[in-house]
Amino acid sequence: MPKPTDELTAPPRPKPSSRAPRTPAHRLAPLLSDVDDGALRGSHDGSDLRIAVLCARFNDEVTTRLLAGALRKLKECNVAEEKRLVAWVPGSFELPLAAQAVANLGSFHAIVCLGAIIRGETAHFEFVAGQCAAGLQRVQLETKLPIAFGVLTTEDLPQALERSGGSLGNKGEEAVETAIEMVRVLKEVHEAGQRLRSQARTSMAY
Repeated sequence: MPKPTDELTAPPRPKPSSRAPRTPAHRLAPLLSDVDDGALRGSHDGSDLRIAVLCARFNDEVTTRLLAGALRKLKECNVAEEKRLVAWVPGSFELPLAAQAVANLGSFHAIVCLGAIIRGETAHFEFVAGQCAAGLQRVQLETKLPIAFGVLTTEDLPQALERSGGSLGNKGEEAVETAIEMVRVLKEVHEAGQRLRSQARTSMAY
């Protein structure tokens, strides 16, 4: 006979694996100071740039902190207030569509997407987190517009708070830096390509 349903229990969820402390290795110098000086690195100078910030309302006790960090960093990077757009969407799942709409305007140099997806007792976390990341990546590649992923995906609320202004920094600030740096480095890559093509044409003329 089949066992009563109350005897069927789900296996315990494995604890998150321990990770090494985060470092600012993804940021610019001085950690890159020993790399070839001729490398293209971009910058965090946002003057003359137009940046859109899309923020998810769901888990707003976290996302409002991310947005505050992003706005703070935009000011530090000299992005003028009149060159910013801030828009709220219901949740992180809606970020890709909103990003696509903003990208299609052709009015912005980059988009910063902010959200917080916190694991619950169901598989909802995996679906939302995966689709959000894939959707934003697809929009970025299709429109060739830098889209910074400032969406937290954490096991619980304390982890999210630590990454939105706590001891582990603010993902909103990091996302703004990433967006501006990508705009700058892509511009440098384009200009370097033009120079190389010009040099190639000149050498072929002789």
